[in-house]
Amino acid sequence: MGAPAPPGVDDLVFHRFEKTGWPVQIGVVRAAEKLPGPGLLIVEAPMGEGKTEGAFAAVEVLARRFGADGVFVGMPTQATADPMFTRVRDWSVQVDAEAPLGLLHGRARFNRQWVELRRSAAFGGIHDVDEYGMDDDYGLGGVQPADPDRPATGGVAAAEWFFGRKRGLLAPVTVGTIDHVLHAATRTKHVMLRHAGLAGRVVVLDEVHAYDVYMAQFLFEALRWLADAGVAVVLLSATLPPDLRRDLVRAYVQGALQRADVDGDLRGLAEPAGYPSVTSVCAVDESLNLAVEVYPSKRPPLEVGVEVLDEQEGFAPETVAAAVIAEVQAGGCALVVCNTVARAQGVFTALRPVFGDDVVLLHARFTAAARAERTERVIDLLGPPGRRGAAARPGRLVVVATQVAEQSFDVDVDFLVTDLAPIDLLLQRVGRLHRHQRPVDKRAERFRVPRVLVTGVRFVDGRVPTWPSGSRAVYGDHLLLRSAALVAAAAAGEGWSIPGRVPELVADGYGQVPLGPPEWTSAAARYQQQRTEKEHLRAAAASSFLLSGERQLGASTLAGLHDRSTEVLASEERVAAVVRDGEESLEVILVRGNPSGGYLTLGGRPLGPSGEAAISDEVLLEEVVGATIRLPANKDITAAARRRLTPLPGWGVDPWLKRVRALVLDADLTAHLGDYQLTYDHNLGLTHERQAPR
Repeated sequence: MGAPAPPGVDDLVFHRFEKTGWPVQIGVVRAAEKLPGPGLLIVEAPMGEGKTEGAFAAVEVLARRFGADGVFVGMPTQATADPMFTRVRDWSVQVDAEAPLGLLHGRARFNRQWVELRRSAAFGGIHDVDEYGMDDDYGLGGVQPADPDRPATGGVAAAEWFFGRKRGLLAPVTVGTIDHVLHAATRTKHVMLRHAGLAGRVVVLDEVHAYDVYMAQFLFEALRWLADAGVAVVLLSATLPPDLRRDLVRAYVQGALQRADVDGDLRGLAEPAGYPSVTSVCAVDESLNLAVEVYPSKRPPLEVGVEVLDEQEGFAPETVAAAVIAEVQAGGCALVVCNTVARAQGVFTALRPVFGDDVVLLHARFTAAARAERTERVIDLLGPPGRRGAAARPGRLVVVATQVAEQSFDVDVDFLVTDLAPIDLLLQRVGRLHRHQRPVDKRAERFRVPRVLVTGVRFVDGRVPTWPSGSRAVYGDHLLLRSAALVAAAAAGEGWSIPGRVPELVADGYGQVPLGPPEWTSAAARYQQQRTEKEHLRAAAASSFLLSGERQLGASTLAGLHDRSTEVLASEERVAAVVRDGEESLEVILVRGNPSGGYLTLGGRPLGPSGEAAISDEVLLEEVVGATIRLPANKDITAAARRRLTPLPGWGVDPWLKRVRALVLDADLTAHLGDYQLTYDHNLGLTHERQAPR
């Protein structure tokens, strides 16, 4: 990352991305220039305001000023890490065409751009792989090294040595899930290699609002260690609750000052007085520097009308489908976001007879290949106008999705239908509504005023509203009730002005001031108490895995940390479960049993008696790994899968396949795990249904 910055801070965004920098982009670059030492930058800006490009420009400044030799960009999920890798690569090759690149997550070997880069780009450094071959942590097994006689094409893949076991973070420019940073905060094996990989880098973490109270404990611990190591950190969010912002700053300051009690030091930290904003934090020689700057948004205000669907008891998905048909049957592009896969499948099933191929279902229980194909199709049809190779915007399309539509999903719809969710996530979904500027006549007249229809909530005669049990299981009653109050007020008033009201709405949704009519007061107090107790328990559960915790701040050595180490965690799922709370789920590959013996791919191609054909045939291998899918997070299904499922016998020579369980389906694409019947449907994805004990 050693290229000098071009003259003029205000010109850096234009210099690098060939477009005039928006105020918040220029603001974060200026903040990076003003920091007296490595520090923390928190960038809050609306969806589509250019936070990522601004962060990249700030990374260049921070690396130049403080001697960083690389960057790690962390994303919430593997699905969001893949498109970010493309953006990081495009930026990185401009800054330093020889900086080695790496994509770090369990499915990296299935990212076509990453595989092509490794095959076509020049490799530098050591070509040494340990006894295990490519580490399955990064999904790199089976990728052949580059042909040294072929020229590099737009990037340099990191040397093979970097992708031995646990060494991926040592590559200079890397993109991966945030788990790599969170694991640096845990008492797990090889944690020192994660620290070595993050030291001397700039760390960028996107979508930081997306982490629950359990994961947040590891994020706070990681920030303490990063601050202590002098690592500059850039955090990005469109919807950051005020308490979370303060906790993030507090953790970094604790690490920088090496003491737990820093509340007095933070008295000078002001809340942003507007939006977008950049908060900067830095400690040099025990002196704390705090600054908050607010910038105008270049986006014109979007006055969003808020409506509530009159749901009936039972929350039948057919009710949602009927509302969508009434709005979109004559044309238009709509996004329907459901809180559970089962509800999304139900809405899609009800819409399919009316819309045919004009309705697309998108959720996490499709195979990896099917989900990627569906996501690519939707973004191609509804993405930014003027993109090279983009398809013409359809006259009619309905996308039914789950929470996969909340993050890194750059689509522009005319009409939004969404289940009730916590207000910050609801606003993330609203960010897909009229996202891109289009001529007025390009939208049907009834959609020229942006509107959101909120579903999955039932208001009856002033009583406490209700919602489906699935929504309660995902989000809890407390945040849903506060969000319901904000939705009801917007529906009864003038809706929401976006992005101007985003900080206010998020603050209210996570605040302490009672919301809603007096009739809700008793239930609201009960819900809040339940949430407080649950979060206390979850935070305590996380503390047993923290590397040291805030009580150990100020220790002069690392002595004693190994005394508290956890047991060796044998699988990637076990390691991931340390930093991600909730029911554990397993990833499997779907294959079919061959009636004449052996196995078939999900698409019906022969794999041989033991599945060995996948090893020798690259096309078959791609089809097999494309059938990777995550099972439902159900305790009984997970336990049965652990007992019964193993890799196919012929997969033992592949470094990745030999560690992945196969779920063998019958001719009806059905299998049984425990008391559940699992069925894969190419239109619906994976479904599961409890059966009577056999």
